[in-house]
Amino acid sequence: MSTKSTMMDYPLTLTNLVERLKTYYPGVEVVSRMPDKALHRTNYLDIHTRAKRLASALTKKGVKKGDCVATLMWNHYAHLEAYLGVPIMGGVLHTLNLRLSPEDIAYIANHANDKVLIIDDILLPLYEQFKNDVHFDEVIVVPLTGEAVSAEFTNYEDYLALGDEDFNYPAIDENDAAGMCYTSGTTGKPKGVVYSHRSTVLHSMTEAMVDTLGISQFDVVTPVVPMFHANAWGLAYTSVLVGAKQALPGPHLDAESLMDLYQSEQVTLSAGVPTIWMAIKQAREAEPNRWNTAPNMRMVVGGAAVPESLFRAFDAFDMKIIQAWGMTETGPLATVGLVKKSLSGIDKEAKYACRVKQGLALPFVDIRIVDEQGDALPWDGKTSGNAELRGPWITSSYHKNEGASDSFTEDGWLKTGDVCQIDQEGYVKLTDRTKDLVKSGGEWISSVDLENAIMGHPDVLEAAVIAVAHPKWDERPLAVIVVKDSKVITTNDIRQFLEGQFAKIWLPDAVETIDEIPKTSTGKFMKITLREQYKNWVWE
Repeated sequence: MSTKSTMMDYPLTLTNLVERLKTYYPGVEVVSRMPDKALHRTNYLDIHTRAKRLASALTKKGVKKGDCVATLMWNHYAHLEAYLGVPIMGGVLHTLNLRLSPEDIAYIANHANDKVLIIDDILLPLYEQFKNDVHFDEVIVVPLTGEAVSAEFTNYEDYLALGDEDFNYPAIDENDAAGMCYTSGTTGKPKGVVYSHRSTVLHSMTEAMVDTLGISQFDVVTPVVPMFHANAWGLAYTSVLVGAKQALPGPHLDAESLMDLYQSEQVTLSAGVPTIWMAIKQAREAEPNRWNTAPNMRMVVGGAAVPESLFRAFDAFDMKIIQAWGMTETGPLATVGLVKKSLSGIDKEAKYACRVKQGLALPFVDIRIVDEQGDALPWDGKTSGNAELRGPWITSSYHKNEGASDSFTEDGWLKTGDVCQIDQEGYVKLTDRTKDLVKSGGEWISSVDLENAIMGHPDVLEAAVIAVAHPKWDERPLAVIVVKDSKVITTNDIRQFLEGQFAKIWLPDAVETIDEIPKTSTGKFMKITLREQYKNWVWE
Protein backbone atom coordinates (compact mmCIF):
# COMPACT_ATOMS: atom_id res chain seq x y z
CA MET A 1 0.00 0.00 0.00
CA SER A 2 1.46 3.37 -1.01
CA THR A 3 1.80 6.15 1.53
CA LYS A 4 -0.79 8.92 1.21
CA SER A 5 -0.83 12.42 2.57
CA THR A 6 -2.58 12.94 5.89
CA MET A 7 -3.08 16.68 5.35
CA MET A 8 -6.55 18.25 5.41
CA ASP A 9 -8.16 19.33 2.17
CA TYR A 10 -8.62 22.93 3.33
CA PRO A 11 -9.79 25.40 0.67
CA LEU A 12 -7.71 28.52 0.02
CA THR A 13 -10.51 31.11 -0.04
CA LEU A 14 -10.84 34.78 0.86
CA THR A 15 -13.27 33.95 3.68
CA ASN A 16 -10.27 33.06 5.83
CA LEU A 17 -8.71 36.49 5.24
CA VAL A 18 -11.94 38.22 6.22
CA GLU A 19 -12.25 36.27 9.47
CA ARG A 20 -8.65 37.07 10.40
CA LEU A 21 -9.53 40.76 10.45
CA LYS A 22 -12.01 40.25 13.28
CA THR A 23 -9.94 37.69 15.17
CA TYR A 24 -6.43 39.14 15.01
CA TYR A 25 -6.43 42.71 13.64
CA PRO A 26 -9.68 44.43 14.71
CA GLY A 27 -8.07 47.73 15.75
CA VAL A 28 -5.77 48.17 12.73
CA GLU A 29 -6.63 51.38 10.89
CA VAL A 30 -7.82 51.89 7.32
CA VAL A 31 -7.41 55.55 6.34
CA SER A 32 -9.00 57.00 3.18
CA ARG A 33 -8.55 60.37 1.50
CA MET A 34 -12.03 61.68 0.70
CA PRO A 35 -13.01 63.90 -2.25
CA ASP A 36 -12.77 67.03 -0.05
CA LYS A 37 -9.27 65.86 1.03
CA ALA A 38 -10.43 65.06 4.60
CA LEU A 39 -9.20 61.76 6.04
CA HIS A 40 -11.80 59.09 6.81
CA ARG A 41 -10.68 56.64 9.50
CA THR A 42 -12.04 53.21 10.26
CA ASN A 43 -10.58 49.86 11.32
CA TYR A 44 -10.49 46.25 10.21
CA LEU A 45 -13.25 45.19 12.58
CA ASP A 46 -15.60 47.66 10.91
CA ILE A 47 -14.38 46.61 7.45
CA HIS A 48 -15.07 42.97 8.41
CA THR A 49 -18.59 43.76 9.61
CA ARG A 50 -19.49 45.90 6.61
CA ALA A 51 -18.02 43.40 4.11
CA LYS A 52 -20.23 40.69 5.60
CA ARG A 53 -23.24 42.99 5.48
CA LEU A 54 -22.51 43.68 1.81
CA ALA A 55 -22.21 39.94 1.13
CA SER A 56 -25.51 39.33 2.89
CA ALA A 57 -27.31 42.16 1.10
CA LEU A 58 -26.10 41.01 -2.32
CA THR A 59 -27.35 37.51 -1.55
CA LYS A 60 -30.74 38.76 -0.39
CA LYS A 61 -31.11 40.88 -3.53
CA GLY A 62 -30.60 37.86 -5.78
CA VAL A 63 -26.93 37.99 -6.76
CA LYS A 64 -25.91 34.39 -7.40
CA LYS A 65 -22.66 32.51 -7.23
CA GLY A 66 -20.56 33.41 -10.26
CA ASP A 67 -22.43 36.67 -10.95
CA CYS A 68 -20.23 39.69 -11.61
CA VAL A 69 -20.53 42.76 -9.40
CA ALA A 70 -18.86 45.77 -10.98
CA THR A 71 -17.17 48.64 -9.14
CA LEU A 72 -16.41 52.08 -10.51
CA MET A 73 -14.49 53.50 -7.56
CA TRP A 74 -11.28 55.11 -6.38
CA ASN A 75 -9.07 53.61 -3.65
CA HIS A 76 -10.92 53.93 -0.33
CA TYR A 77 -12.60 52.00 2.48
CA ALA A 78 -15.81 51.16 0.57
CA HIS A 79 -13.85 49.72 -2.32
CA LEU A 80 -11.96 47.55 0.16
CA GLU A 81 -15.30 46.37 1.55
CA ALA A 82 -16.35 45.37 -1.97
CA TYR A 83 -12.99 43.62 -2.51
CA LEU A 84 -13.95 41.36 0.39
CA GLY A 85 -17.74 41.34 0.46
CA VAL A 86 -18.35 40.31 -3.15
CA PRO A 87 -16.07 37.21 -3.27
CA ILE A 88 -17.10 35.84 0.13
CA MET A 89 -20.73 35.50 -1.04
CA GLY A 90 -19.62 33.68 -4.19
CA GLY A 91 -19.75 36.69 -6.50
CA VAL A 92 -17.04 37.93 -8.84
CA LEU A 93 -15.62 41.39 -8.15
CA HIS A 94 -15.22 43.17 -11.50
CA THR A 95 -13.27 46.41 -11.15
CA LEU A 96 -14.05 48.80 -14.02
CA ASN A 97 -11.28 51.13 -15.14
CA LEU A 98 -12.67 54.65 -14.75
CA ARG A 99 -9.94 56.08 -16.98
CA LEU A 100 -11.17 54.25 -20.07
CA SER A 101 -13.54 55.84 -22.54
CA PRO A 102 -17.27 55.53 -21.76
CA GLU A 103 -17.57 53.29 -24.83
CA ASP A 104 -14.90 50.90 -23.54
CA ILE A 105 -16.41 50.83 -20.06
CA ALA A 106 -19.81 49.91 -21.50
CA TYR A 107 -18.25 47.23 -23.72
CA ILE A 108 -16.42 45.67 -20.78
CA ALA A 109 -19.45 45.74 -18.44
CA ASN A 110 -21.60 44.08 -21.10
CA HIS A 111 -18.94 41.55 -22.05
CA ALA A 112 -18.64 40.51 -18.39
CA ASN A 113 -22.44 40.53 -18.00
CA ASP A 114 -22.18 42.61 -14.81
CA LYS A 115 -25.35 42.37 -12.69
CA VAL A 116 -24.76 45.19 -10.20
CA LEU A 117 -22.67 48.36 -10.22
CA ILE A 118 -21.23 49.98 -7.08
CA ILE A 119 -20.06 53.51 -7.92
CA ASP A 120 -18.66 56.57 -6.13
CA ASP A 121 -21.04 59.52 -6.19
CA ILE A 122 -18.31 61.72 -7.65
CA LEU A 123 -18.16 59.38 -10.67
CA LEU A 124 -21.85 59.62 -11.55
CA PRO A 125 -21.11 62.15 -14.34
CA LEU A 126 -18.99 59.42 -15.98
CA TYR A 127 -21.82 56.89 -15.56
CA GLU A 128 -24.22 59.28 -17.27
CA GLN A 129 -22.09 59.01 -20.41
CA PHE A 130 -22.66 55.27 -20.84
CA LYS A 131 -25.74 54.39 -18.77
CA ASN A 132 -27.93 53.93 -21.85
CA ASP A 133 -25.55 51.28 -23.17
CA VAL A 134 -25.49 49.02 -20.10
CA HIS A 135 -28.08 46.95 -18.26
CA PHE A 136 -27.34 46.66 -14.53
CA ASP A 137 -30.04 45.21 -12.28
CA GLU A 138 -29.13 47.83 -9.68
CA VAL A 139 -26.77 50.78 -9.30
CA ILE A 140 -25.50 51.36 -5.75
CA VAL A 141 -23.97 54.78 -5.01
CA VAL A 142 -21.34 55.35 -2.32
CA PRO A 143 -22.06 58.84 -0.86
CA LEU A 144 -18.46 59.96 -0.38
CA THR A 145 -19.43 63.64 -0.53
CA GLY A 146 -22.23 63.25 2.02
CA GLU A 147 -24.79 64.59 -0.45
CA ALA A 148 -28.16 62.89 -0.88
CA VAL A 149 -28.31 60.02 -3.34
CA SER A 150 -30.91 60.35 -6.10
CA ALA A 151 -33.95 58.08 -5.91
CA GLU A 152 -32.81 56.68 -9.26
CA PHE A 153 -30.08 54.80 -7.38
CA THR A 154 -29.60 52.85 -4.14
CA ASN A 155 -27.62 54.47 -1.33
CA TYR A 156 -24.68 52.22 -0.38
CA GLU A 157 -25.26 52.75 3.33
CA ASP A 158 -28.94 51.81 2.98
CA TYR A 159 -27.90 48.74 1.00
CA LEU A 160 -25.54 47.62 3.78
CA ALA A 161 -28.34 48.04 6.31
CA LEU A 162 -30.23 45.29 4.49
CA GLY A 163 -27.47 42.79 5.26
CA ASP A 164 -26.65 40.74 8.35
CA GLU A 165 -23.25 40.96 9.98
CA ASP A 166 -23.54 37.30 11.04
CA PHE A 167 -23.79 36.27 7.38
CA ASN A 168 -23.03 32.57 6.89
CA TYR A 169 -20.54 31.91 4.15
CA PRO A 170 -21.74 29.68 1.32
CA ALA A 171 -19.70 26.71 0.17
CA ILE A 172 -16.88 28.13 -1.98
CA ASP A 173 -14.34 26.06 -3.86
CA GLU A 174 -10.85 27.54 -3.97
CA ASN A 175 -10.94 27.40 -7.76
CA ASP A 176 -14.15 29.44 -7.94
CA ALA A 177 -13.89 32.87 -9.55
CA ALA A 178 -13.23 35.71 -7.11
CA GLY A 179 -12.29 38.70 -9.26
CA MET A 180 -12.09 39.93 -12.82
CA CYS A 181 -9.94 42.55 -14.53
CA TYR A 182 -9.73 43.49 -18.19
CA THR A 183 -6.57 44.27 -20.12
CA SER A 184 -6.09 47.84 -21.29
CA GLY A 185 -6.91 46.91 -24.88
CA THR A 186 -3.99 48.72 -26.52
CA THR A 187 -3.83 46.06 -29.25
CA GLY A 188 -7.52 45.34 -29.80
CA LYS A 189 -10.58 44.96 -27.62
CA PRO A 190 -9.93 44.56 -23.86
CA LYS A 191 -9.84 40.93 -22.72
CA GLY A 192 -11.04 39.62 -19.37
CA VAL A 193 -8.84 37.80 -16.87
CA VAL A 194 -10.64 35.95 -14.07
CA TYR A 195 -8.81 35.39 -10.78
CA SER A 196 -9.72 32.51 -8.49
CA HIS A 197 -9.81 32.47 -4.69
CA ARG A 198 -6.81 30.14 -4.79
CA SER A 199 -4.75 32.31 -7.10
CA THR A 200 -5.49 35.42 -5.02
CA VAL A 201 -4.61 33.74 -1.72
CA LEU A 202 -1.38 32.25 -3.06
CA HIS A 203 -0.37 35.56 -4.63
CA SER A 204 -1.01 37.34 -1.33
CA MET A 205 1.03 34.83 0.66
CA THR A 206 3.92 35.12 -1.78
CA GLU A 207 3.79 38.92 -1.88
CA ALA A 208 4.16 38.95 1.91
CA MET A 209 7.42 36.98 1.83
CA VAL A 210 10.54 38.81 2.97
CA ASP A 211 12.26 37.93 -0.31
CA THR A 212 9.51 39.59 -2.36
CA LEU A 213 7.74 42.71 -1.02
CA GLY A 214 8.01 41.69 2.63
CA ILE A 215 4.63 43.16 3.65
CA SER A 216 3.84 42.58 7.33
CA GLN A 217 1.61 43.85 10.13
CA PHE A 218 4.30 46.43 10.89
CA ASP A 219 3.75 48.14 7.53
CA VAL A 220 1.54 51.03 6.47
CA VAL A 221 0.62 50.40 2.83
CA THR A 222 -0.54 52.94 0.24
CA PRO A 223 -1.47 51.52 -3.16
CA VAL A 224 -1.26 54.48 -5.54
CA VAL A 225 -1.86 52.00 -8.32
CA PRO A 226 -5.65 52.06 -8.64
CA MET A 227 -7.77 49.27 -7.20
CA PHE A 228 -9.26 49.03 -10.71
CA HIS A 229 -5.85 48.19 -12.19
CA ALA A 230 -4.91 44.51 -11.76
CA ASN A 231 -6.29 44.38 -8.21
CA ALA A 232 -3.97 47.19 -7.09
CA TRP A 233 -1.14 44.72 -7.69
CA GLY A 234 -2.53 42.55 -4.90
CA LEU A 235 -1.63 45.02 -2.13
CA ALA A 236 -5.13 45.30 -0.64
CA TYR A 237 -5.47 41.54 -0.20
CA THR A 238 -1.92 41.08 1.08
CA SER A 239 -2.41 43.88 3.63
CA VAL A 240 -5.61 42.19 4.85
CA LEU A 241 -3.83 38.83 5.07
CA VAL A 242 -1.05 40.13 7.33
CA GLY A 243 -2.98 42.89 9.14
CA ALA A 244 -1.06 45.85 7.69
CA LYS A 245 -2.57 49.31 8.05
CA GLN A 246 -3.81 50.77 4.76
CA ALA A 247 -3.69 54.47 3.83
CA LEU A 248 -5.78 54.84 0.67
CA PRO A 249 -5.39 57.99 -1.46
CA GLY A 250 -8.89 58.25 -2.92
CA PRO A 251 -9.01 60.43 -6.05
CA HIS A 252 -6.01 62.58 -5.01
CA LEU A 253 -2.96 61.20 -6.80
CA ASP A 254 -0.98 64.41 -7.24
CA ALA A 255 2.50 64.45 -5.73
CA GLU A 256 1.72 66.87 -2.89
CA SER A 257 -1.37 64.98 -1.72
CA LEU A 258 0.52 61.69 -1.78
CA MET A 259 3.50 63.12 0.10
CA ASP A 260 1.17 64.63 2.71
CA LEU A 261 -0.45 61.20 3.16
CA TYR A 262 2.92 59.47 3.37
CA GLN A 263 3.98 61.87 6.10
CA SER A 264 0.78 61.98 8.16
CA GLU A 265 0.38 58.19 8.21
CA GLN A 266 4.11 57.35 8.11
CA VAL A 267 3.63 55.06 5.14
CA THR A 268 6.31 52.36 4.80
CA LEU A 269 5.34 50.87 1.42
CA SER A 270 3.64 52.35 -1.62
CA ALA A 271 3.23 51.26 -5.24
CA GLY A 272 2.59 52.91 -8.59
CA VAL A 273 3.75 53.44 -12.16
CA PRO A 274 6.95 55.43 -12.92
CA THR A 275 5.10 58.64 -13.84
CA ILE A 276 3.85 58.87 -10.24
CA TRP A 277 7.39 58.71 -8.87
CA MET A 278 8.71 61.16 -11.45
CA ALA A 279 6.18 63.71 -10.20
CA ILE A 280 7.09 63.00 -6.57
CA LYS A 281 10.78 63.41 -7.42
CA GLN A 282 10.07 66.88 -8.81
CA ALA A 283 8.05 67.81 -5.71
CA ARG A 284 10.78 66.65 -3.34
CA GLU A 285 13.47 68.46 -5.26
CA ALA A 286 11.39 71.66 -5.32
CA GLU A 287 10.78 71.56 -1.54
CA PRO A 288 13.47 69.29 -0.04
CA ASN A 289 12.64 70.16 3.59
CA ARG A 290 8.86 70.05 3.44
CA TRP A 291 8.15 66.35 4.10
CA ASN A 292 9.42 63.88 6.66
CA THR A 293 8.54 60.34 5.56
CA ALA A 294 9.19 57.02 7.27
CA PRO A 295 12.86 55.99 7.01
CA ASN A 296 13.76 53.73 4.08
CA MET A 297 10.21 53.79 2.74
CA ARG A 298 9.78 51.18 -0.01
CA MET A 299 8.23 52.19 -3.33
CA VAL A 300 7.21 49.39 -5.67
CA VAL A 301 7.33 50.49 -9.30
CA GLY A 302 5.83 48.60 -12.22
CA GLY A 303 4.09 49.14 -15.52
CA ALA A 304 7.26 50.32 -17.29
CA ALA A 305 11.00 50.14 -16.82
CA VAL A 306 12.53 52.65 -14.39
CA PRO A 307 15.61 54.75 -15.24
CA GLU A 308 18.61 54.30 -12.97
CA SER A 309 18.58 58.05 -12.29
CA LEU A 310 15.26 57.63 -10.46
CA PHE A 311 16.71 54.93 -8.19
CA ARG A 312 19.61 57.21 -7.27
CA ALA A 313 17.36 60.23 -6.67
CA PHE A 314 15.08 58.39 -4.27
CA ASP A 315 17.96 56.77 -2.41
CA ALA A 316 19.02 60.34 -1.60
CA PHE A 317 15.51 60.94 -0.18
CA ASP A 318 15.79 57.74 1.94
CA MET A 319 12.98 56.25 -0.17
CA LYS A 320 13.90 52.93 -1.76
CA ILE A 321 12.57 51.96 -5.20
CA ILE A 322 11.82 48.27 -5.75
CA GLN A 323 11.16 47.38 -9.35
CA ALA A 324 8.58 44.71 -10.16
CA TRP A 325 7.14 43.27 -13.35
CA GLY A 326 3.79 41.78 -14.17
CA MET A 327 0.54 42.34 -16.01
CA THR A 328 -3.18 41.80 -15.67
CA GLU A 329 -2.66 38.24 -16.92
CA THR A 330 -0.13 37.45 -14.18
CA GLY A 331 -2.41 38.09 -11.25
CA PRO A 332 -0.46 40.56 -11.23
CA LEU A 333 3.16 40.20 -9.99
CA ALA A 334 5.61 37.89 -11.74
CA THR A 335 9.04 39.24 -10.68
CA VAL A 336 10.51 41.49 -7.99
CA GLY A 337 13.92 43.16 -8.18
CA LEU A 338 15.85 42.69 -4.95
CA VAL A 339 19.58 42.03 -4.56
CA LYS A 340 20.26 38.39 -3.66
CA LYS A 341 22.33 37.54 -0.58
CA SER A 342 24.95 35.94 -2.82
CA LEU A 343 25.39 39.33 -4.51
CA SER A 344 25.42 41.45 -1.34
CA GLY A 345 29.19 41.90 -1.60
CA ILE A 346 29.13 43.62 -4.98
CA ASP A 347 29.92 47.33 -5.12
CA LYS A 348 27.37 50.16 -5.20
CA GLU A 349 27.42 50.58 -8.97
CA ALA A 350 26.89 46.88 -9.54
CA LYS A 351 23.96 46.92 -7.13
CA TYR A 352 22.31 49.69 -9.15
CA ALA A 353 22.84 47.63 -12.30
CA CYS A 354 21.08 44.78 -10.51
CA ARG A 355 18.21 46.83 -9.06
CA VAL A 356 17.22 48.39 -12.40
CA LYS A 357 16.39 44.93 -13.72
CA GLN A 358 12.88 43.57 -13.25
CA GLY A 359 14.26 40.98 -10.85
CA LEU A 360 13.73 37.35 -9.99
CA ALA A 361 10.62 35.33 -10.72
CA LEU A 362 8.41 34.92 -7.65
CA PRO A 363 8.20 31.44 -6.11
CA PHE A 364 5.97 29.14 -8.21
CA VAL A 365 6.31 31.39 -11.27
CA ASP A 366 8.24 29.76 -14.11
CA ILE A 367 9.80 31.91 -16.82
CA ARG A 368 11.55 31.22 -20.08
CA ILE A 369 12.71 33.22 -23.08
CA VAL A 370 12.27 31.83 -26.59
CA ASP A 371 13.08 32.81 -30.15
CA GLU A 372 10.58 33.36 -32.95
CA GLN A 373 10.39 29.58 -33.53
CA GLY A 374 9.62 28.93 -29.87
CA ASP A 375 13.01 27.42 -29.05
CA ALA A 376 14.42 28.14 -25.57
CA LEU A 377 17.22 30.72 -25.36
CA PRO A 378 20.11 30.78 -22.87
CA TRP A 379 20.19 32.73 -19.61
CA ASP A 380 23.42 34.58 -20.37
CA GLY A 381 22.37 38.21 -19.76
CA LYS A 382 22.96 39.02 -23.43
CA THR A 383 20.47 37.07 -25.49
CA SER A 384 17.04 38.66 -25.89
CA GLY A 385 13.93 36.58 -26.37
CA ASN A 386 10.17 36.57 -26.01
CA ALA A 387 9.21 36.11 -22.36
CA GLU A 388 6.76 33.35 -21.47
CA LEU A 389 5.33 32.52 -18.04
CA ARG A 390 3.35 29.90 -16.18
CA GLY A 391 2.28 29.54 -12.55
CA PRO A 392 -0.67 29.31 -10.14
CA TRP A 393 -1.69 32.97 -10.57
CA ILE A 394 -0.93 33.18 -14.32
CA THR A 395 -4.03 33.04 -16.51
CA SER A 396 -4.38 30.09 -18.88
CA SER A 397 -7.08 31.71 -21.02
CA TYR A 398 -9.23 34.81 -21.37
CA HIS A 399 -12.87 35.21 -20.37
CA LYS A 400 -15.04 33.52 -23.02
CA ASN A 401 -11.80 32.08 -24.48
CA GLU A 402 -11.06 35.10 -26.65
CA GLY A 403 -7.52 35.66 -27.94
CA ALA A 404 -6.23 32.29 -26.73
CA SER A 405 -4.64 31.26 -30.02
CA ASP A 406 -2.37 34.31 -30.07
CA SER A 407 -1.53 34.54 -26.37
CA PHE A 408 -0.75 30.99 -25.23
CA THR A 409 1.65 28.31 -26.40
CA GLU A 410 0.62 24.76 -27.22
CA ASP A 411 2.29 23.56 -24.01
CA GLY A 412 0.37 26.06 -21.85
CA TRP A 413 2.68 29.05 -21.31
CA LEU A 414 1.49 32.67 -21.44
CA LYS A 415 3.09 34.76 -24.18
CA THR A 416 3.67 38.06 -22.39
CA GLY A 417 4.52 40.16 -25.46
CA ASP A 418 7.62 41.40 -23.64
CA VAL A 419 11.18 40.93 -24.85
CA CYS A 420 13.63 40.10 -22.04
CA GLN A 421 17.11 39.00 -21.19
CA ILE A 422 17.78 36.71 -18.23
CA ASP A 423 21.26 36.53 -16.69
CA GLN A 424 23.02 33.60 -15.02
CA GLU A 425 21.67 34.67 -11.60
CA GLY A 426 18.09 34.54 -12.90
CA TYR A 427 17.50 38.30 -13.10
CA VAL A 428 15.01 39.35 -15.76
CA LYS A 429 15.76 42.51 -17.71
CA LEU A 430 12.89 43.86 -19.78
CA THR A 431 14.36 45.15 -23.04
CA ASP A 432 11.12 46.08 -24.82
CA ARG A 433 7.61 45.22 -25.81
CA THR A 434 7.71 43.18 -29.01
CA LYS A 435 5.86 45.89 -30.91
CA ASP A 436 8.15 48.67 -29.59
CA LEU A 437 11.51 47.35 -30.76
CA VAL A 438 13.32 49.41 -33.41
CA LYS A 439 14.83 47.39 -36.27
CA SER A 440 17.56 49.44 -37.91
CA GLY A 441 19.83 48.02 -40.57
CA GLY A 442 19.03 44.48 -39.41
CA GLU A 443 19.84 45.24 -35.76
CA TRP A 444 17.31 45.37 -32.96
CA ILE A 445 17.42 48.51 -30.79
CA SER A 446 15.77 48.60 -27.37
CA SER A 447 13.56 51.66 -26.95
CA VAL A 448 13.40 50.99 -23.20
CA ASP A 449 17.18 51.18 -22.73
CA LEU A 450 17.33 54.43 -24.69
CA GLU A 451 14.40 55.96 -22.77
CA ASN A 452 15.91 55.12 -19.38
CA ALA A 453 19.24 56.62 -20.37
CA ILE A 454 17.69 59.79 -21.82
CA MET A 455 15.64 60.32 -18.64
CA GLY A 456 18.95 60.43 -16.80
CA HIS A 457 19.65 63.79 -18.50
CA PRO A 458 19.24 66.51 -15.85
CA ASP A 459 16.93 68.61 -18.05
CA VAL A 460 14.62 65.78 -19.21
CA LEU A 461 11.40 64.90 -17.37
CA GLU A 462 10.05 62.15 -19.65
CA ALA A 463 11.25 60.38 -22.76
CA ALA A 464 9.72 57.91 -25.18
CA VAL A 465 11.54 56.37 -28.13
CA ILE A 466 9.64 55.10 -31.17
CA ALA A 467 10.55 53.49 -34.46
CA VAL A 468 10.02 55.68 -37.53
CA ALA A 469 10.32 54.37 -41.09
CA HIS A 470 13.62 55.23 -42.80
CA PRO A 471 14.41 54.98 -46.56
CA LYS A 472 17.84 53.42 -45.98
CA TRP A 473 17.82 51.72 -42.55
CA ASP A 474 14.23 50.39 -42.51
CA GLU A 475 13.62 52.10 -39.16
CA ARG A 476 15.43 54.61 -36.98
CA PRO A 477 14.76 55.69 -33.38
CA LEU A 478 13.03 59.03 -32.79
CA ALA A 479 13.22 60.37 -29.22
CA VAL A 480 10.21 62.32 -27.99
CA ILE A 481 10.95 64.22 -24.77
CA VAL A 482 9.42 66.51 -22.18
CA VAL A 483 11.95 69.01 -20.78
CA LYS A 484 12.20 70.85 -17.47
CA ASP A 485 11.46 74.55 -17.12
CA SER A 486 11.17 75.26 -20.88
CA LYS A 487 14.79 74.26 -21.48
CA VAL A 488 16.02 73.89 -25.05
CA ILE A 489 17.56 70.50 -25.82
CA THR A 490 18.84 69.62 -29.28
CA THR A 491 19.41 66.28 -30.95
CA ASN A 492 23.15 66.80 -30.57
CA ASP A 493 22.71 67.40 -26.82
CA ILE A 494 21.00 64.02 -26.44
CA ARG A 495 23.44 62.19 -28.72
CA GLN A 496 26.41 63.58 -26.81
CA PHE A 497 24.79 62.62 -23.51
CA LEU A 498 24.31 59.04 -24.76
CA GLU A 499 27.73 58.62 -26.38
CA GLY A 500 29.72 55.91 -24.68
CA GLN A 501 26.58 54.27 -23.31
CA PHE A 502 25.44 52.77 -26.62
CA ALA A 503 26.77 51.85 -30.04
CA LYS A 504 26.55 54.71 -32.53
CA ILE A 505 23.80 52.98 -34.52
CA TRP A 506 21.57 53.09 -31.41
CA LEU A 507 21.71 56.85 -30.97
CA PRO A 508 18.49 58.63 -32.03
CA ASP A 509 18.81 60.63 -35.23
CA ALA A 510 16.22 63.19 -34.11
CA VAL A 511 14.68 64.55 -30.93
CA GLU A 512 11.22 66.10 -30.71
CA THR A 513 10.11 68.15 -27.68
CA ILE A 514 6.44 68.04 -26.64
CA ASP A 515 4.48 69.29 -23.62
CA GLU A 516 3.35 65.88 -22.41
CA ILE A 517 3.80 62.28 -23.54
CA PRO A 518 0.40 60.64 -24.01
CA LYS A 519 -0.34 57.93 -21.47
CA THR A 520 -2.63 54.94 -21.20
CA SER A 521 -5.39 54.65 -18.61
CA THR A 522 -2.87 53.05 -16.26
CA GLY A 523 -0.14 55.68 -16.68
CA LYS A 524 2.10 53.95 -19.23
CA PHE A 525 3.54 55.81 -22.21
CA MET A 526 1.15 55.37 -25.14
CA LYS A 527 3.60 54.78 -27.96
CA ILE A 528 0.87 53.75 -30.36
CA THR A 529 -0.35 57.37 -30.25
CA LEU A 530 3.16 58.71 -30.82
CA ARG A 531 3.70 56.36 -33.76
CA GLU A 532 0.48 57.62 -35.33
CA GLN A 533 1.48 61.25 -34.64
CA TYR A 534 4.88 60.85 -36.30
CA LYS A 535 3.99 58.34 -39.04
CA ASN A 536 4.73 60.92 -41.74
CA TRP A 537 8.05 61.99 -40.24
CA VAL A 538 10.62 62.99 -42.88
CA TRP A 539 14.30 62.51 -42.05
CA GLU A 540 16.68 65.29 -42.95
